[in-house]
Amino acid sequence: MLRATRALTSLRCTRPLGQKLLKRTIIDYTKPRVLITGGLGQIGFELCFLLRSKFGNDNVVLSDIKAPHDHSHAQSVPFCYVDVCDIGSISKAVVENNITWIIHLSAILSAVGEQNIKWAQDINIRGVENIFEVARKNRCRIFAPSSIAAFGQGVDQKVAPNECSMRPSTIYGVSKLYLELLGEYYYTRYGVDFRSIRFPGILSWKSPPGGGTTDYAIDIFHKVYTPNREFTCFLDQDVALPMMYMPDCLRGLVGLLEADNKYLTSRTYNMAAMSFTPAQLAAEINSQLPPSNPLKISYIPDFRNNIALSWPSGMDDSLARKDWGWKHQYDLKAMVTDMLTNIGEMNNKASA
Repeated sequence: MLRATRALTSLRCTRPLGQKLLKRTIIDYTKPRVLITGGLGQIGFELCFLLRSKFGNDNVVLSDIKAPHDHSHAQSVPFCYVDVCDIGSISKAVVENNITWIIHLSAILSAVGEQNIKWAQDINIRGVENIFEVARKNRCRIFAPSSIAAFGQGVDQKVAPNECSMRPSTIYGVSKLYLELLGEYYYTRYGVDFRSIRFPGILSWKSPPGGGTTDYAIDIFHKVYTPNREFTCFLDQDVALPMMYMPDCLRGLVGLLEADNKYLTSRTYNMAAMSFTPAQLAAEINSQLPPSNPLKISYIPDFRNNIALSWPSGMDDSLARKDWGWKHQYDLKAMVTDMLTNIGEMNNKASA
């Protein structure tokens, strides 16, 4: 309604005598106008199609720092260039497309961030600051995800609570905690409708690994369809981490975005589904493969193992379940079944 009021006010502005009144586009404010930054990443790429089915193709604008050359079916969705380090390009996309919701997904993930700290600071910190300023000036609702990486050492390593003392040990985790605190500040100081979820590792058959510490759990499925069925894991076999399948991730994200603000008692929520170790994941995969041709897994931990050990193995998401009805649908067995089915079909099509 605020955006509608602003549009009507602009129509009543006076103009110099004789100046032609320009025609303005009539915007349907009963549906949100959504901008997704980092739209060609793992979550944004799939989220845009879910939102398009709910709000209409023209009401969802995909954006990234690169064009969707390798995502031909994404070209049917409105697309624009946005560099989150350039506040002008964000403002241009928001104003020209009459955006009311910003879903900010641009980020450098944990493992890549530790190898290029300056790049992670630019994207994950300066970019977030720019997004909040544009949201404030244009009265946009904003969703920006946090992560299990925001916890760090000192929290309950088995089940991290929604509210606790947080001491992240990676630049990715530091940037996510900064995002949470800055979002709360903009909410209380300026009234910006900020909402966030601390995501666990997100698994999807549609997207390749993207540089995260939990991405071993995506790569392992692709190794099932290699000739030797061999996988080398960069984590120890007994390192448990919270995980979530993409369909649950998308439902939870949209559920929080659409929730009535009066029921929200926090600006950032834990959201959980399942936790497992690399060994448990490999065992479940092999239980669904022919015994005569199992996946062979070896373990050579690298720097990412230390990152994983600084994260909790589970999260208490009872607040999300109470406030806005979050409930996951996929457990480990169901996720493995669906991943193997879809990646198998994808490989069959590629080899046909």
